[in-house]
Amino acid sequence: EFDALIRTGPARLSPEEQAFLNMEVHTLCSMLDDFAIDQARDLPPHVWQYLRDHRFFGMIIPREWGGLGFSHQAHAAVVTRIATLNISAAVTVMVPNSLGPAELLMRYGTDAQKQHWLPRLAGGTELPCFGLTSPYAGSDAASIPDQGMLVEREIEGRRVRGFVVNFSKRYITLAPVATVVGLAFHAVDPSRPEGERERGITCALVPVPQPGMTIGRRHRPMNGAFMNGPIEGTDVFIPMDCIIGGEPQ
Repeated sequence: EFDALIRTGPARLSPEEQAFLNMEVHTLCSMLDDFAIDQARDLPPHVWQYLRDHRFFGMIIPREWGGLGFSHQAHAAVVTRIATLNISAAVTVMVPNSLGPAELLMRYGTDAQKQHWLPRLAGGTELPCFGLTSPYAGSDAASIPDQGMLVEREIEGRRVRGFVVNFSKRYITLAPVATVVGLAFHAVDPSRPEGERERGITCALVPVPQPGMTIGRRHRPMNGAFMNGPIEGTDVFIPMDCIIGGEPQ
């Protein structure tokens, strides 16, 4: 339907989005010294704080949850502008607004999950990473070997359903500084008949630290200064409340 596509016209920034690009993004760019960031292998502390204070990590999160409520067009424009000064800063801003897990929460999260996580992600008090990439499957989600078995455990005197997950992730941007991991894995329900046990790929929110989960030595892809590293998990128990969307009642 090319006629319908043409009628939509080109995407344009709203006045608020353009003002943010002209003011906050312009100020951020003036704070970025490409050579100094590469030498330090990290963004300066005052840049990290500026990103949090001005909701750069919550651009796509709606205003009712504390974000800026910007379009993906605005997100792309902001990242593009930052990248003209420093790629590491651009990647740092891009990941929470693209790989998530904010958008997954907005689309599929329970009300309780939205109320807990979205304001924290928007304000930068929680910093996310997305654990998908495998050493053997890359970012091909259908091929990742990571698997979670549905079980029940007794916790504080009550039975809790959840997944015991074993996983190995690599090249996970923001992992070394993340406070919550959006973890992708294959869900398996061994109680179902054979042939129906594979429940597909799901995503969980795993707070850091977590028993059985380790964030390893930092990677430096392309010798960049942005934060990146591996995540390993051995028999990590993830209750159903941590699965995005929860469990159907």
